[in-house]
Amino acid sequence: MDKAIIRVDEPEYQQLVERISQLWDQARGRAYQAINTELLDANWLTGQYIVEFEQGGNARAKYGKQLLVNLSKDLTLKRGKGFSRSNLTYMRKLYLAFPKRETLSHKLTWSHYFELLKCDDPLELQFYYNESLKEGWKVRELKRQIKSSLFQRLALSTDKDGVLMLARGGHQVMTSDDIIHDPFVLEFTGLPQKKRYKESDLEKALKSNMEQFLLELGRGFAFIGRQYIIPIGSRRFKVDMVFYHCILKCYVLIDLKRAEIKHSDIGQMNLYLNYFKTEVCQPDDNPPVGIVLGAKKDELLMEYALQGITNQLFAARYQLYLPKREELQAQLDKLLEGE
Repeated sequence: MDKAIIRVDEPEYQQLVERISQLWDQARGRAYQAINTELLDANWLTGQYIVEFEQGGNARAKYGKQLLVNLSKDLTLKRGKGFSRSNLTYMRKLYLAFPKRETLSHKLTWSHYFELLKCDDPLELQFYYNESLKEGWKVRELKRQIKSSLFQRLALSTDKDGVLMLARGGHQVMTSDDIIHDPFVLEFTGLPQKKRYKESDLEKALKSNMEQFLLELGRGFAFIGRQYIIPIGSRRFKVDMVFYHCILKCYVLIDLKRAEIKHSDIGQMNLYLNYFKTEVCQPDDNPPVGIVLGAKKDELLMEYALQGITNQLFAARYQLYLPKREELQAQLDKLLEGE
């Protein structure tokens, strides 16, 4: 009796393979989520047990700092790895930061919480917690945003009420002003701060590190292209980088300047925006946004250069090194105290 030969290129067979493959992907995902949930709950409960023991009165106060040292040794002997003094410290901090277990999201991993708990400021911790959930940041993305002081940079552009809203609700992109950071931090380009480089070098570095650049720009950006050609009459102009913002539903044009932004750079960007409004934007698009990004800017000069321009045009700084978090935090504390 002849056996039927299965053709692996048949659509029905390929569909079977795909269905079984998806089944196991989903099963692994659920298993991973279950493990993560149990691990987080165990870490939280460990922190609770430690805090409750510490609060047990004078009889237990004598343990002091030695408590975590002893616990680390004894639990490691009894249970193996995972109970270093550092881990136990962060389990304790987890409970103190989230005293109600139902507020602990299991969409984030213990590695996420380990990074979040390094934030001493409750407002800063709350901001990165909300953004991690909303943006689906991986751990390395969260670490980069904390290291680049995203919260402080955004908070310094607002007032006290704005800082509180930022912490509680995350970064809401409602208008073109919400997509501006000052400064933008581009340390991932690898360009040394003091080395002479061309604007094209910076542009190429941003293109090569587009994932990191989009993370710095914020949510909603889709890359369209670089050196976008604008033909006007017999002349051809080029915009360094063009994006489309999916939330604001508008084009975003970025021109890069290696040195200080000049008033003529503002006029040139205004020309680009007028062209896009007339020639590129569709009827359901909102007006385009222009960002001139330079290493330096003179605030007073920019105020006069931008005065009277009806287009949405911004001059912003970038820096090729991470900002000093302590200095930004000091400015933020001063803002909150002043308010």
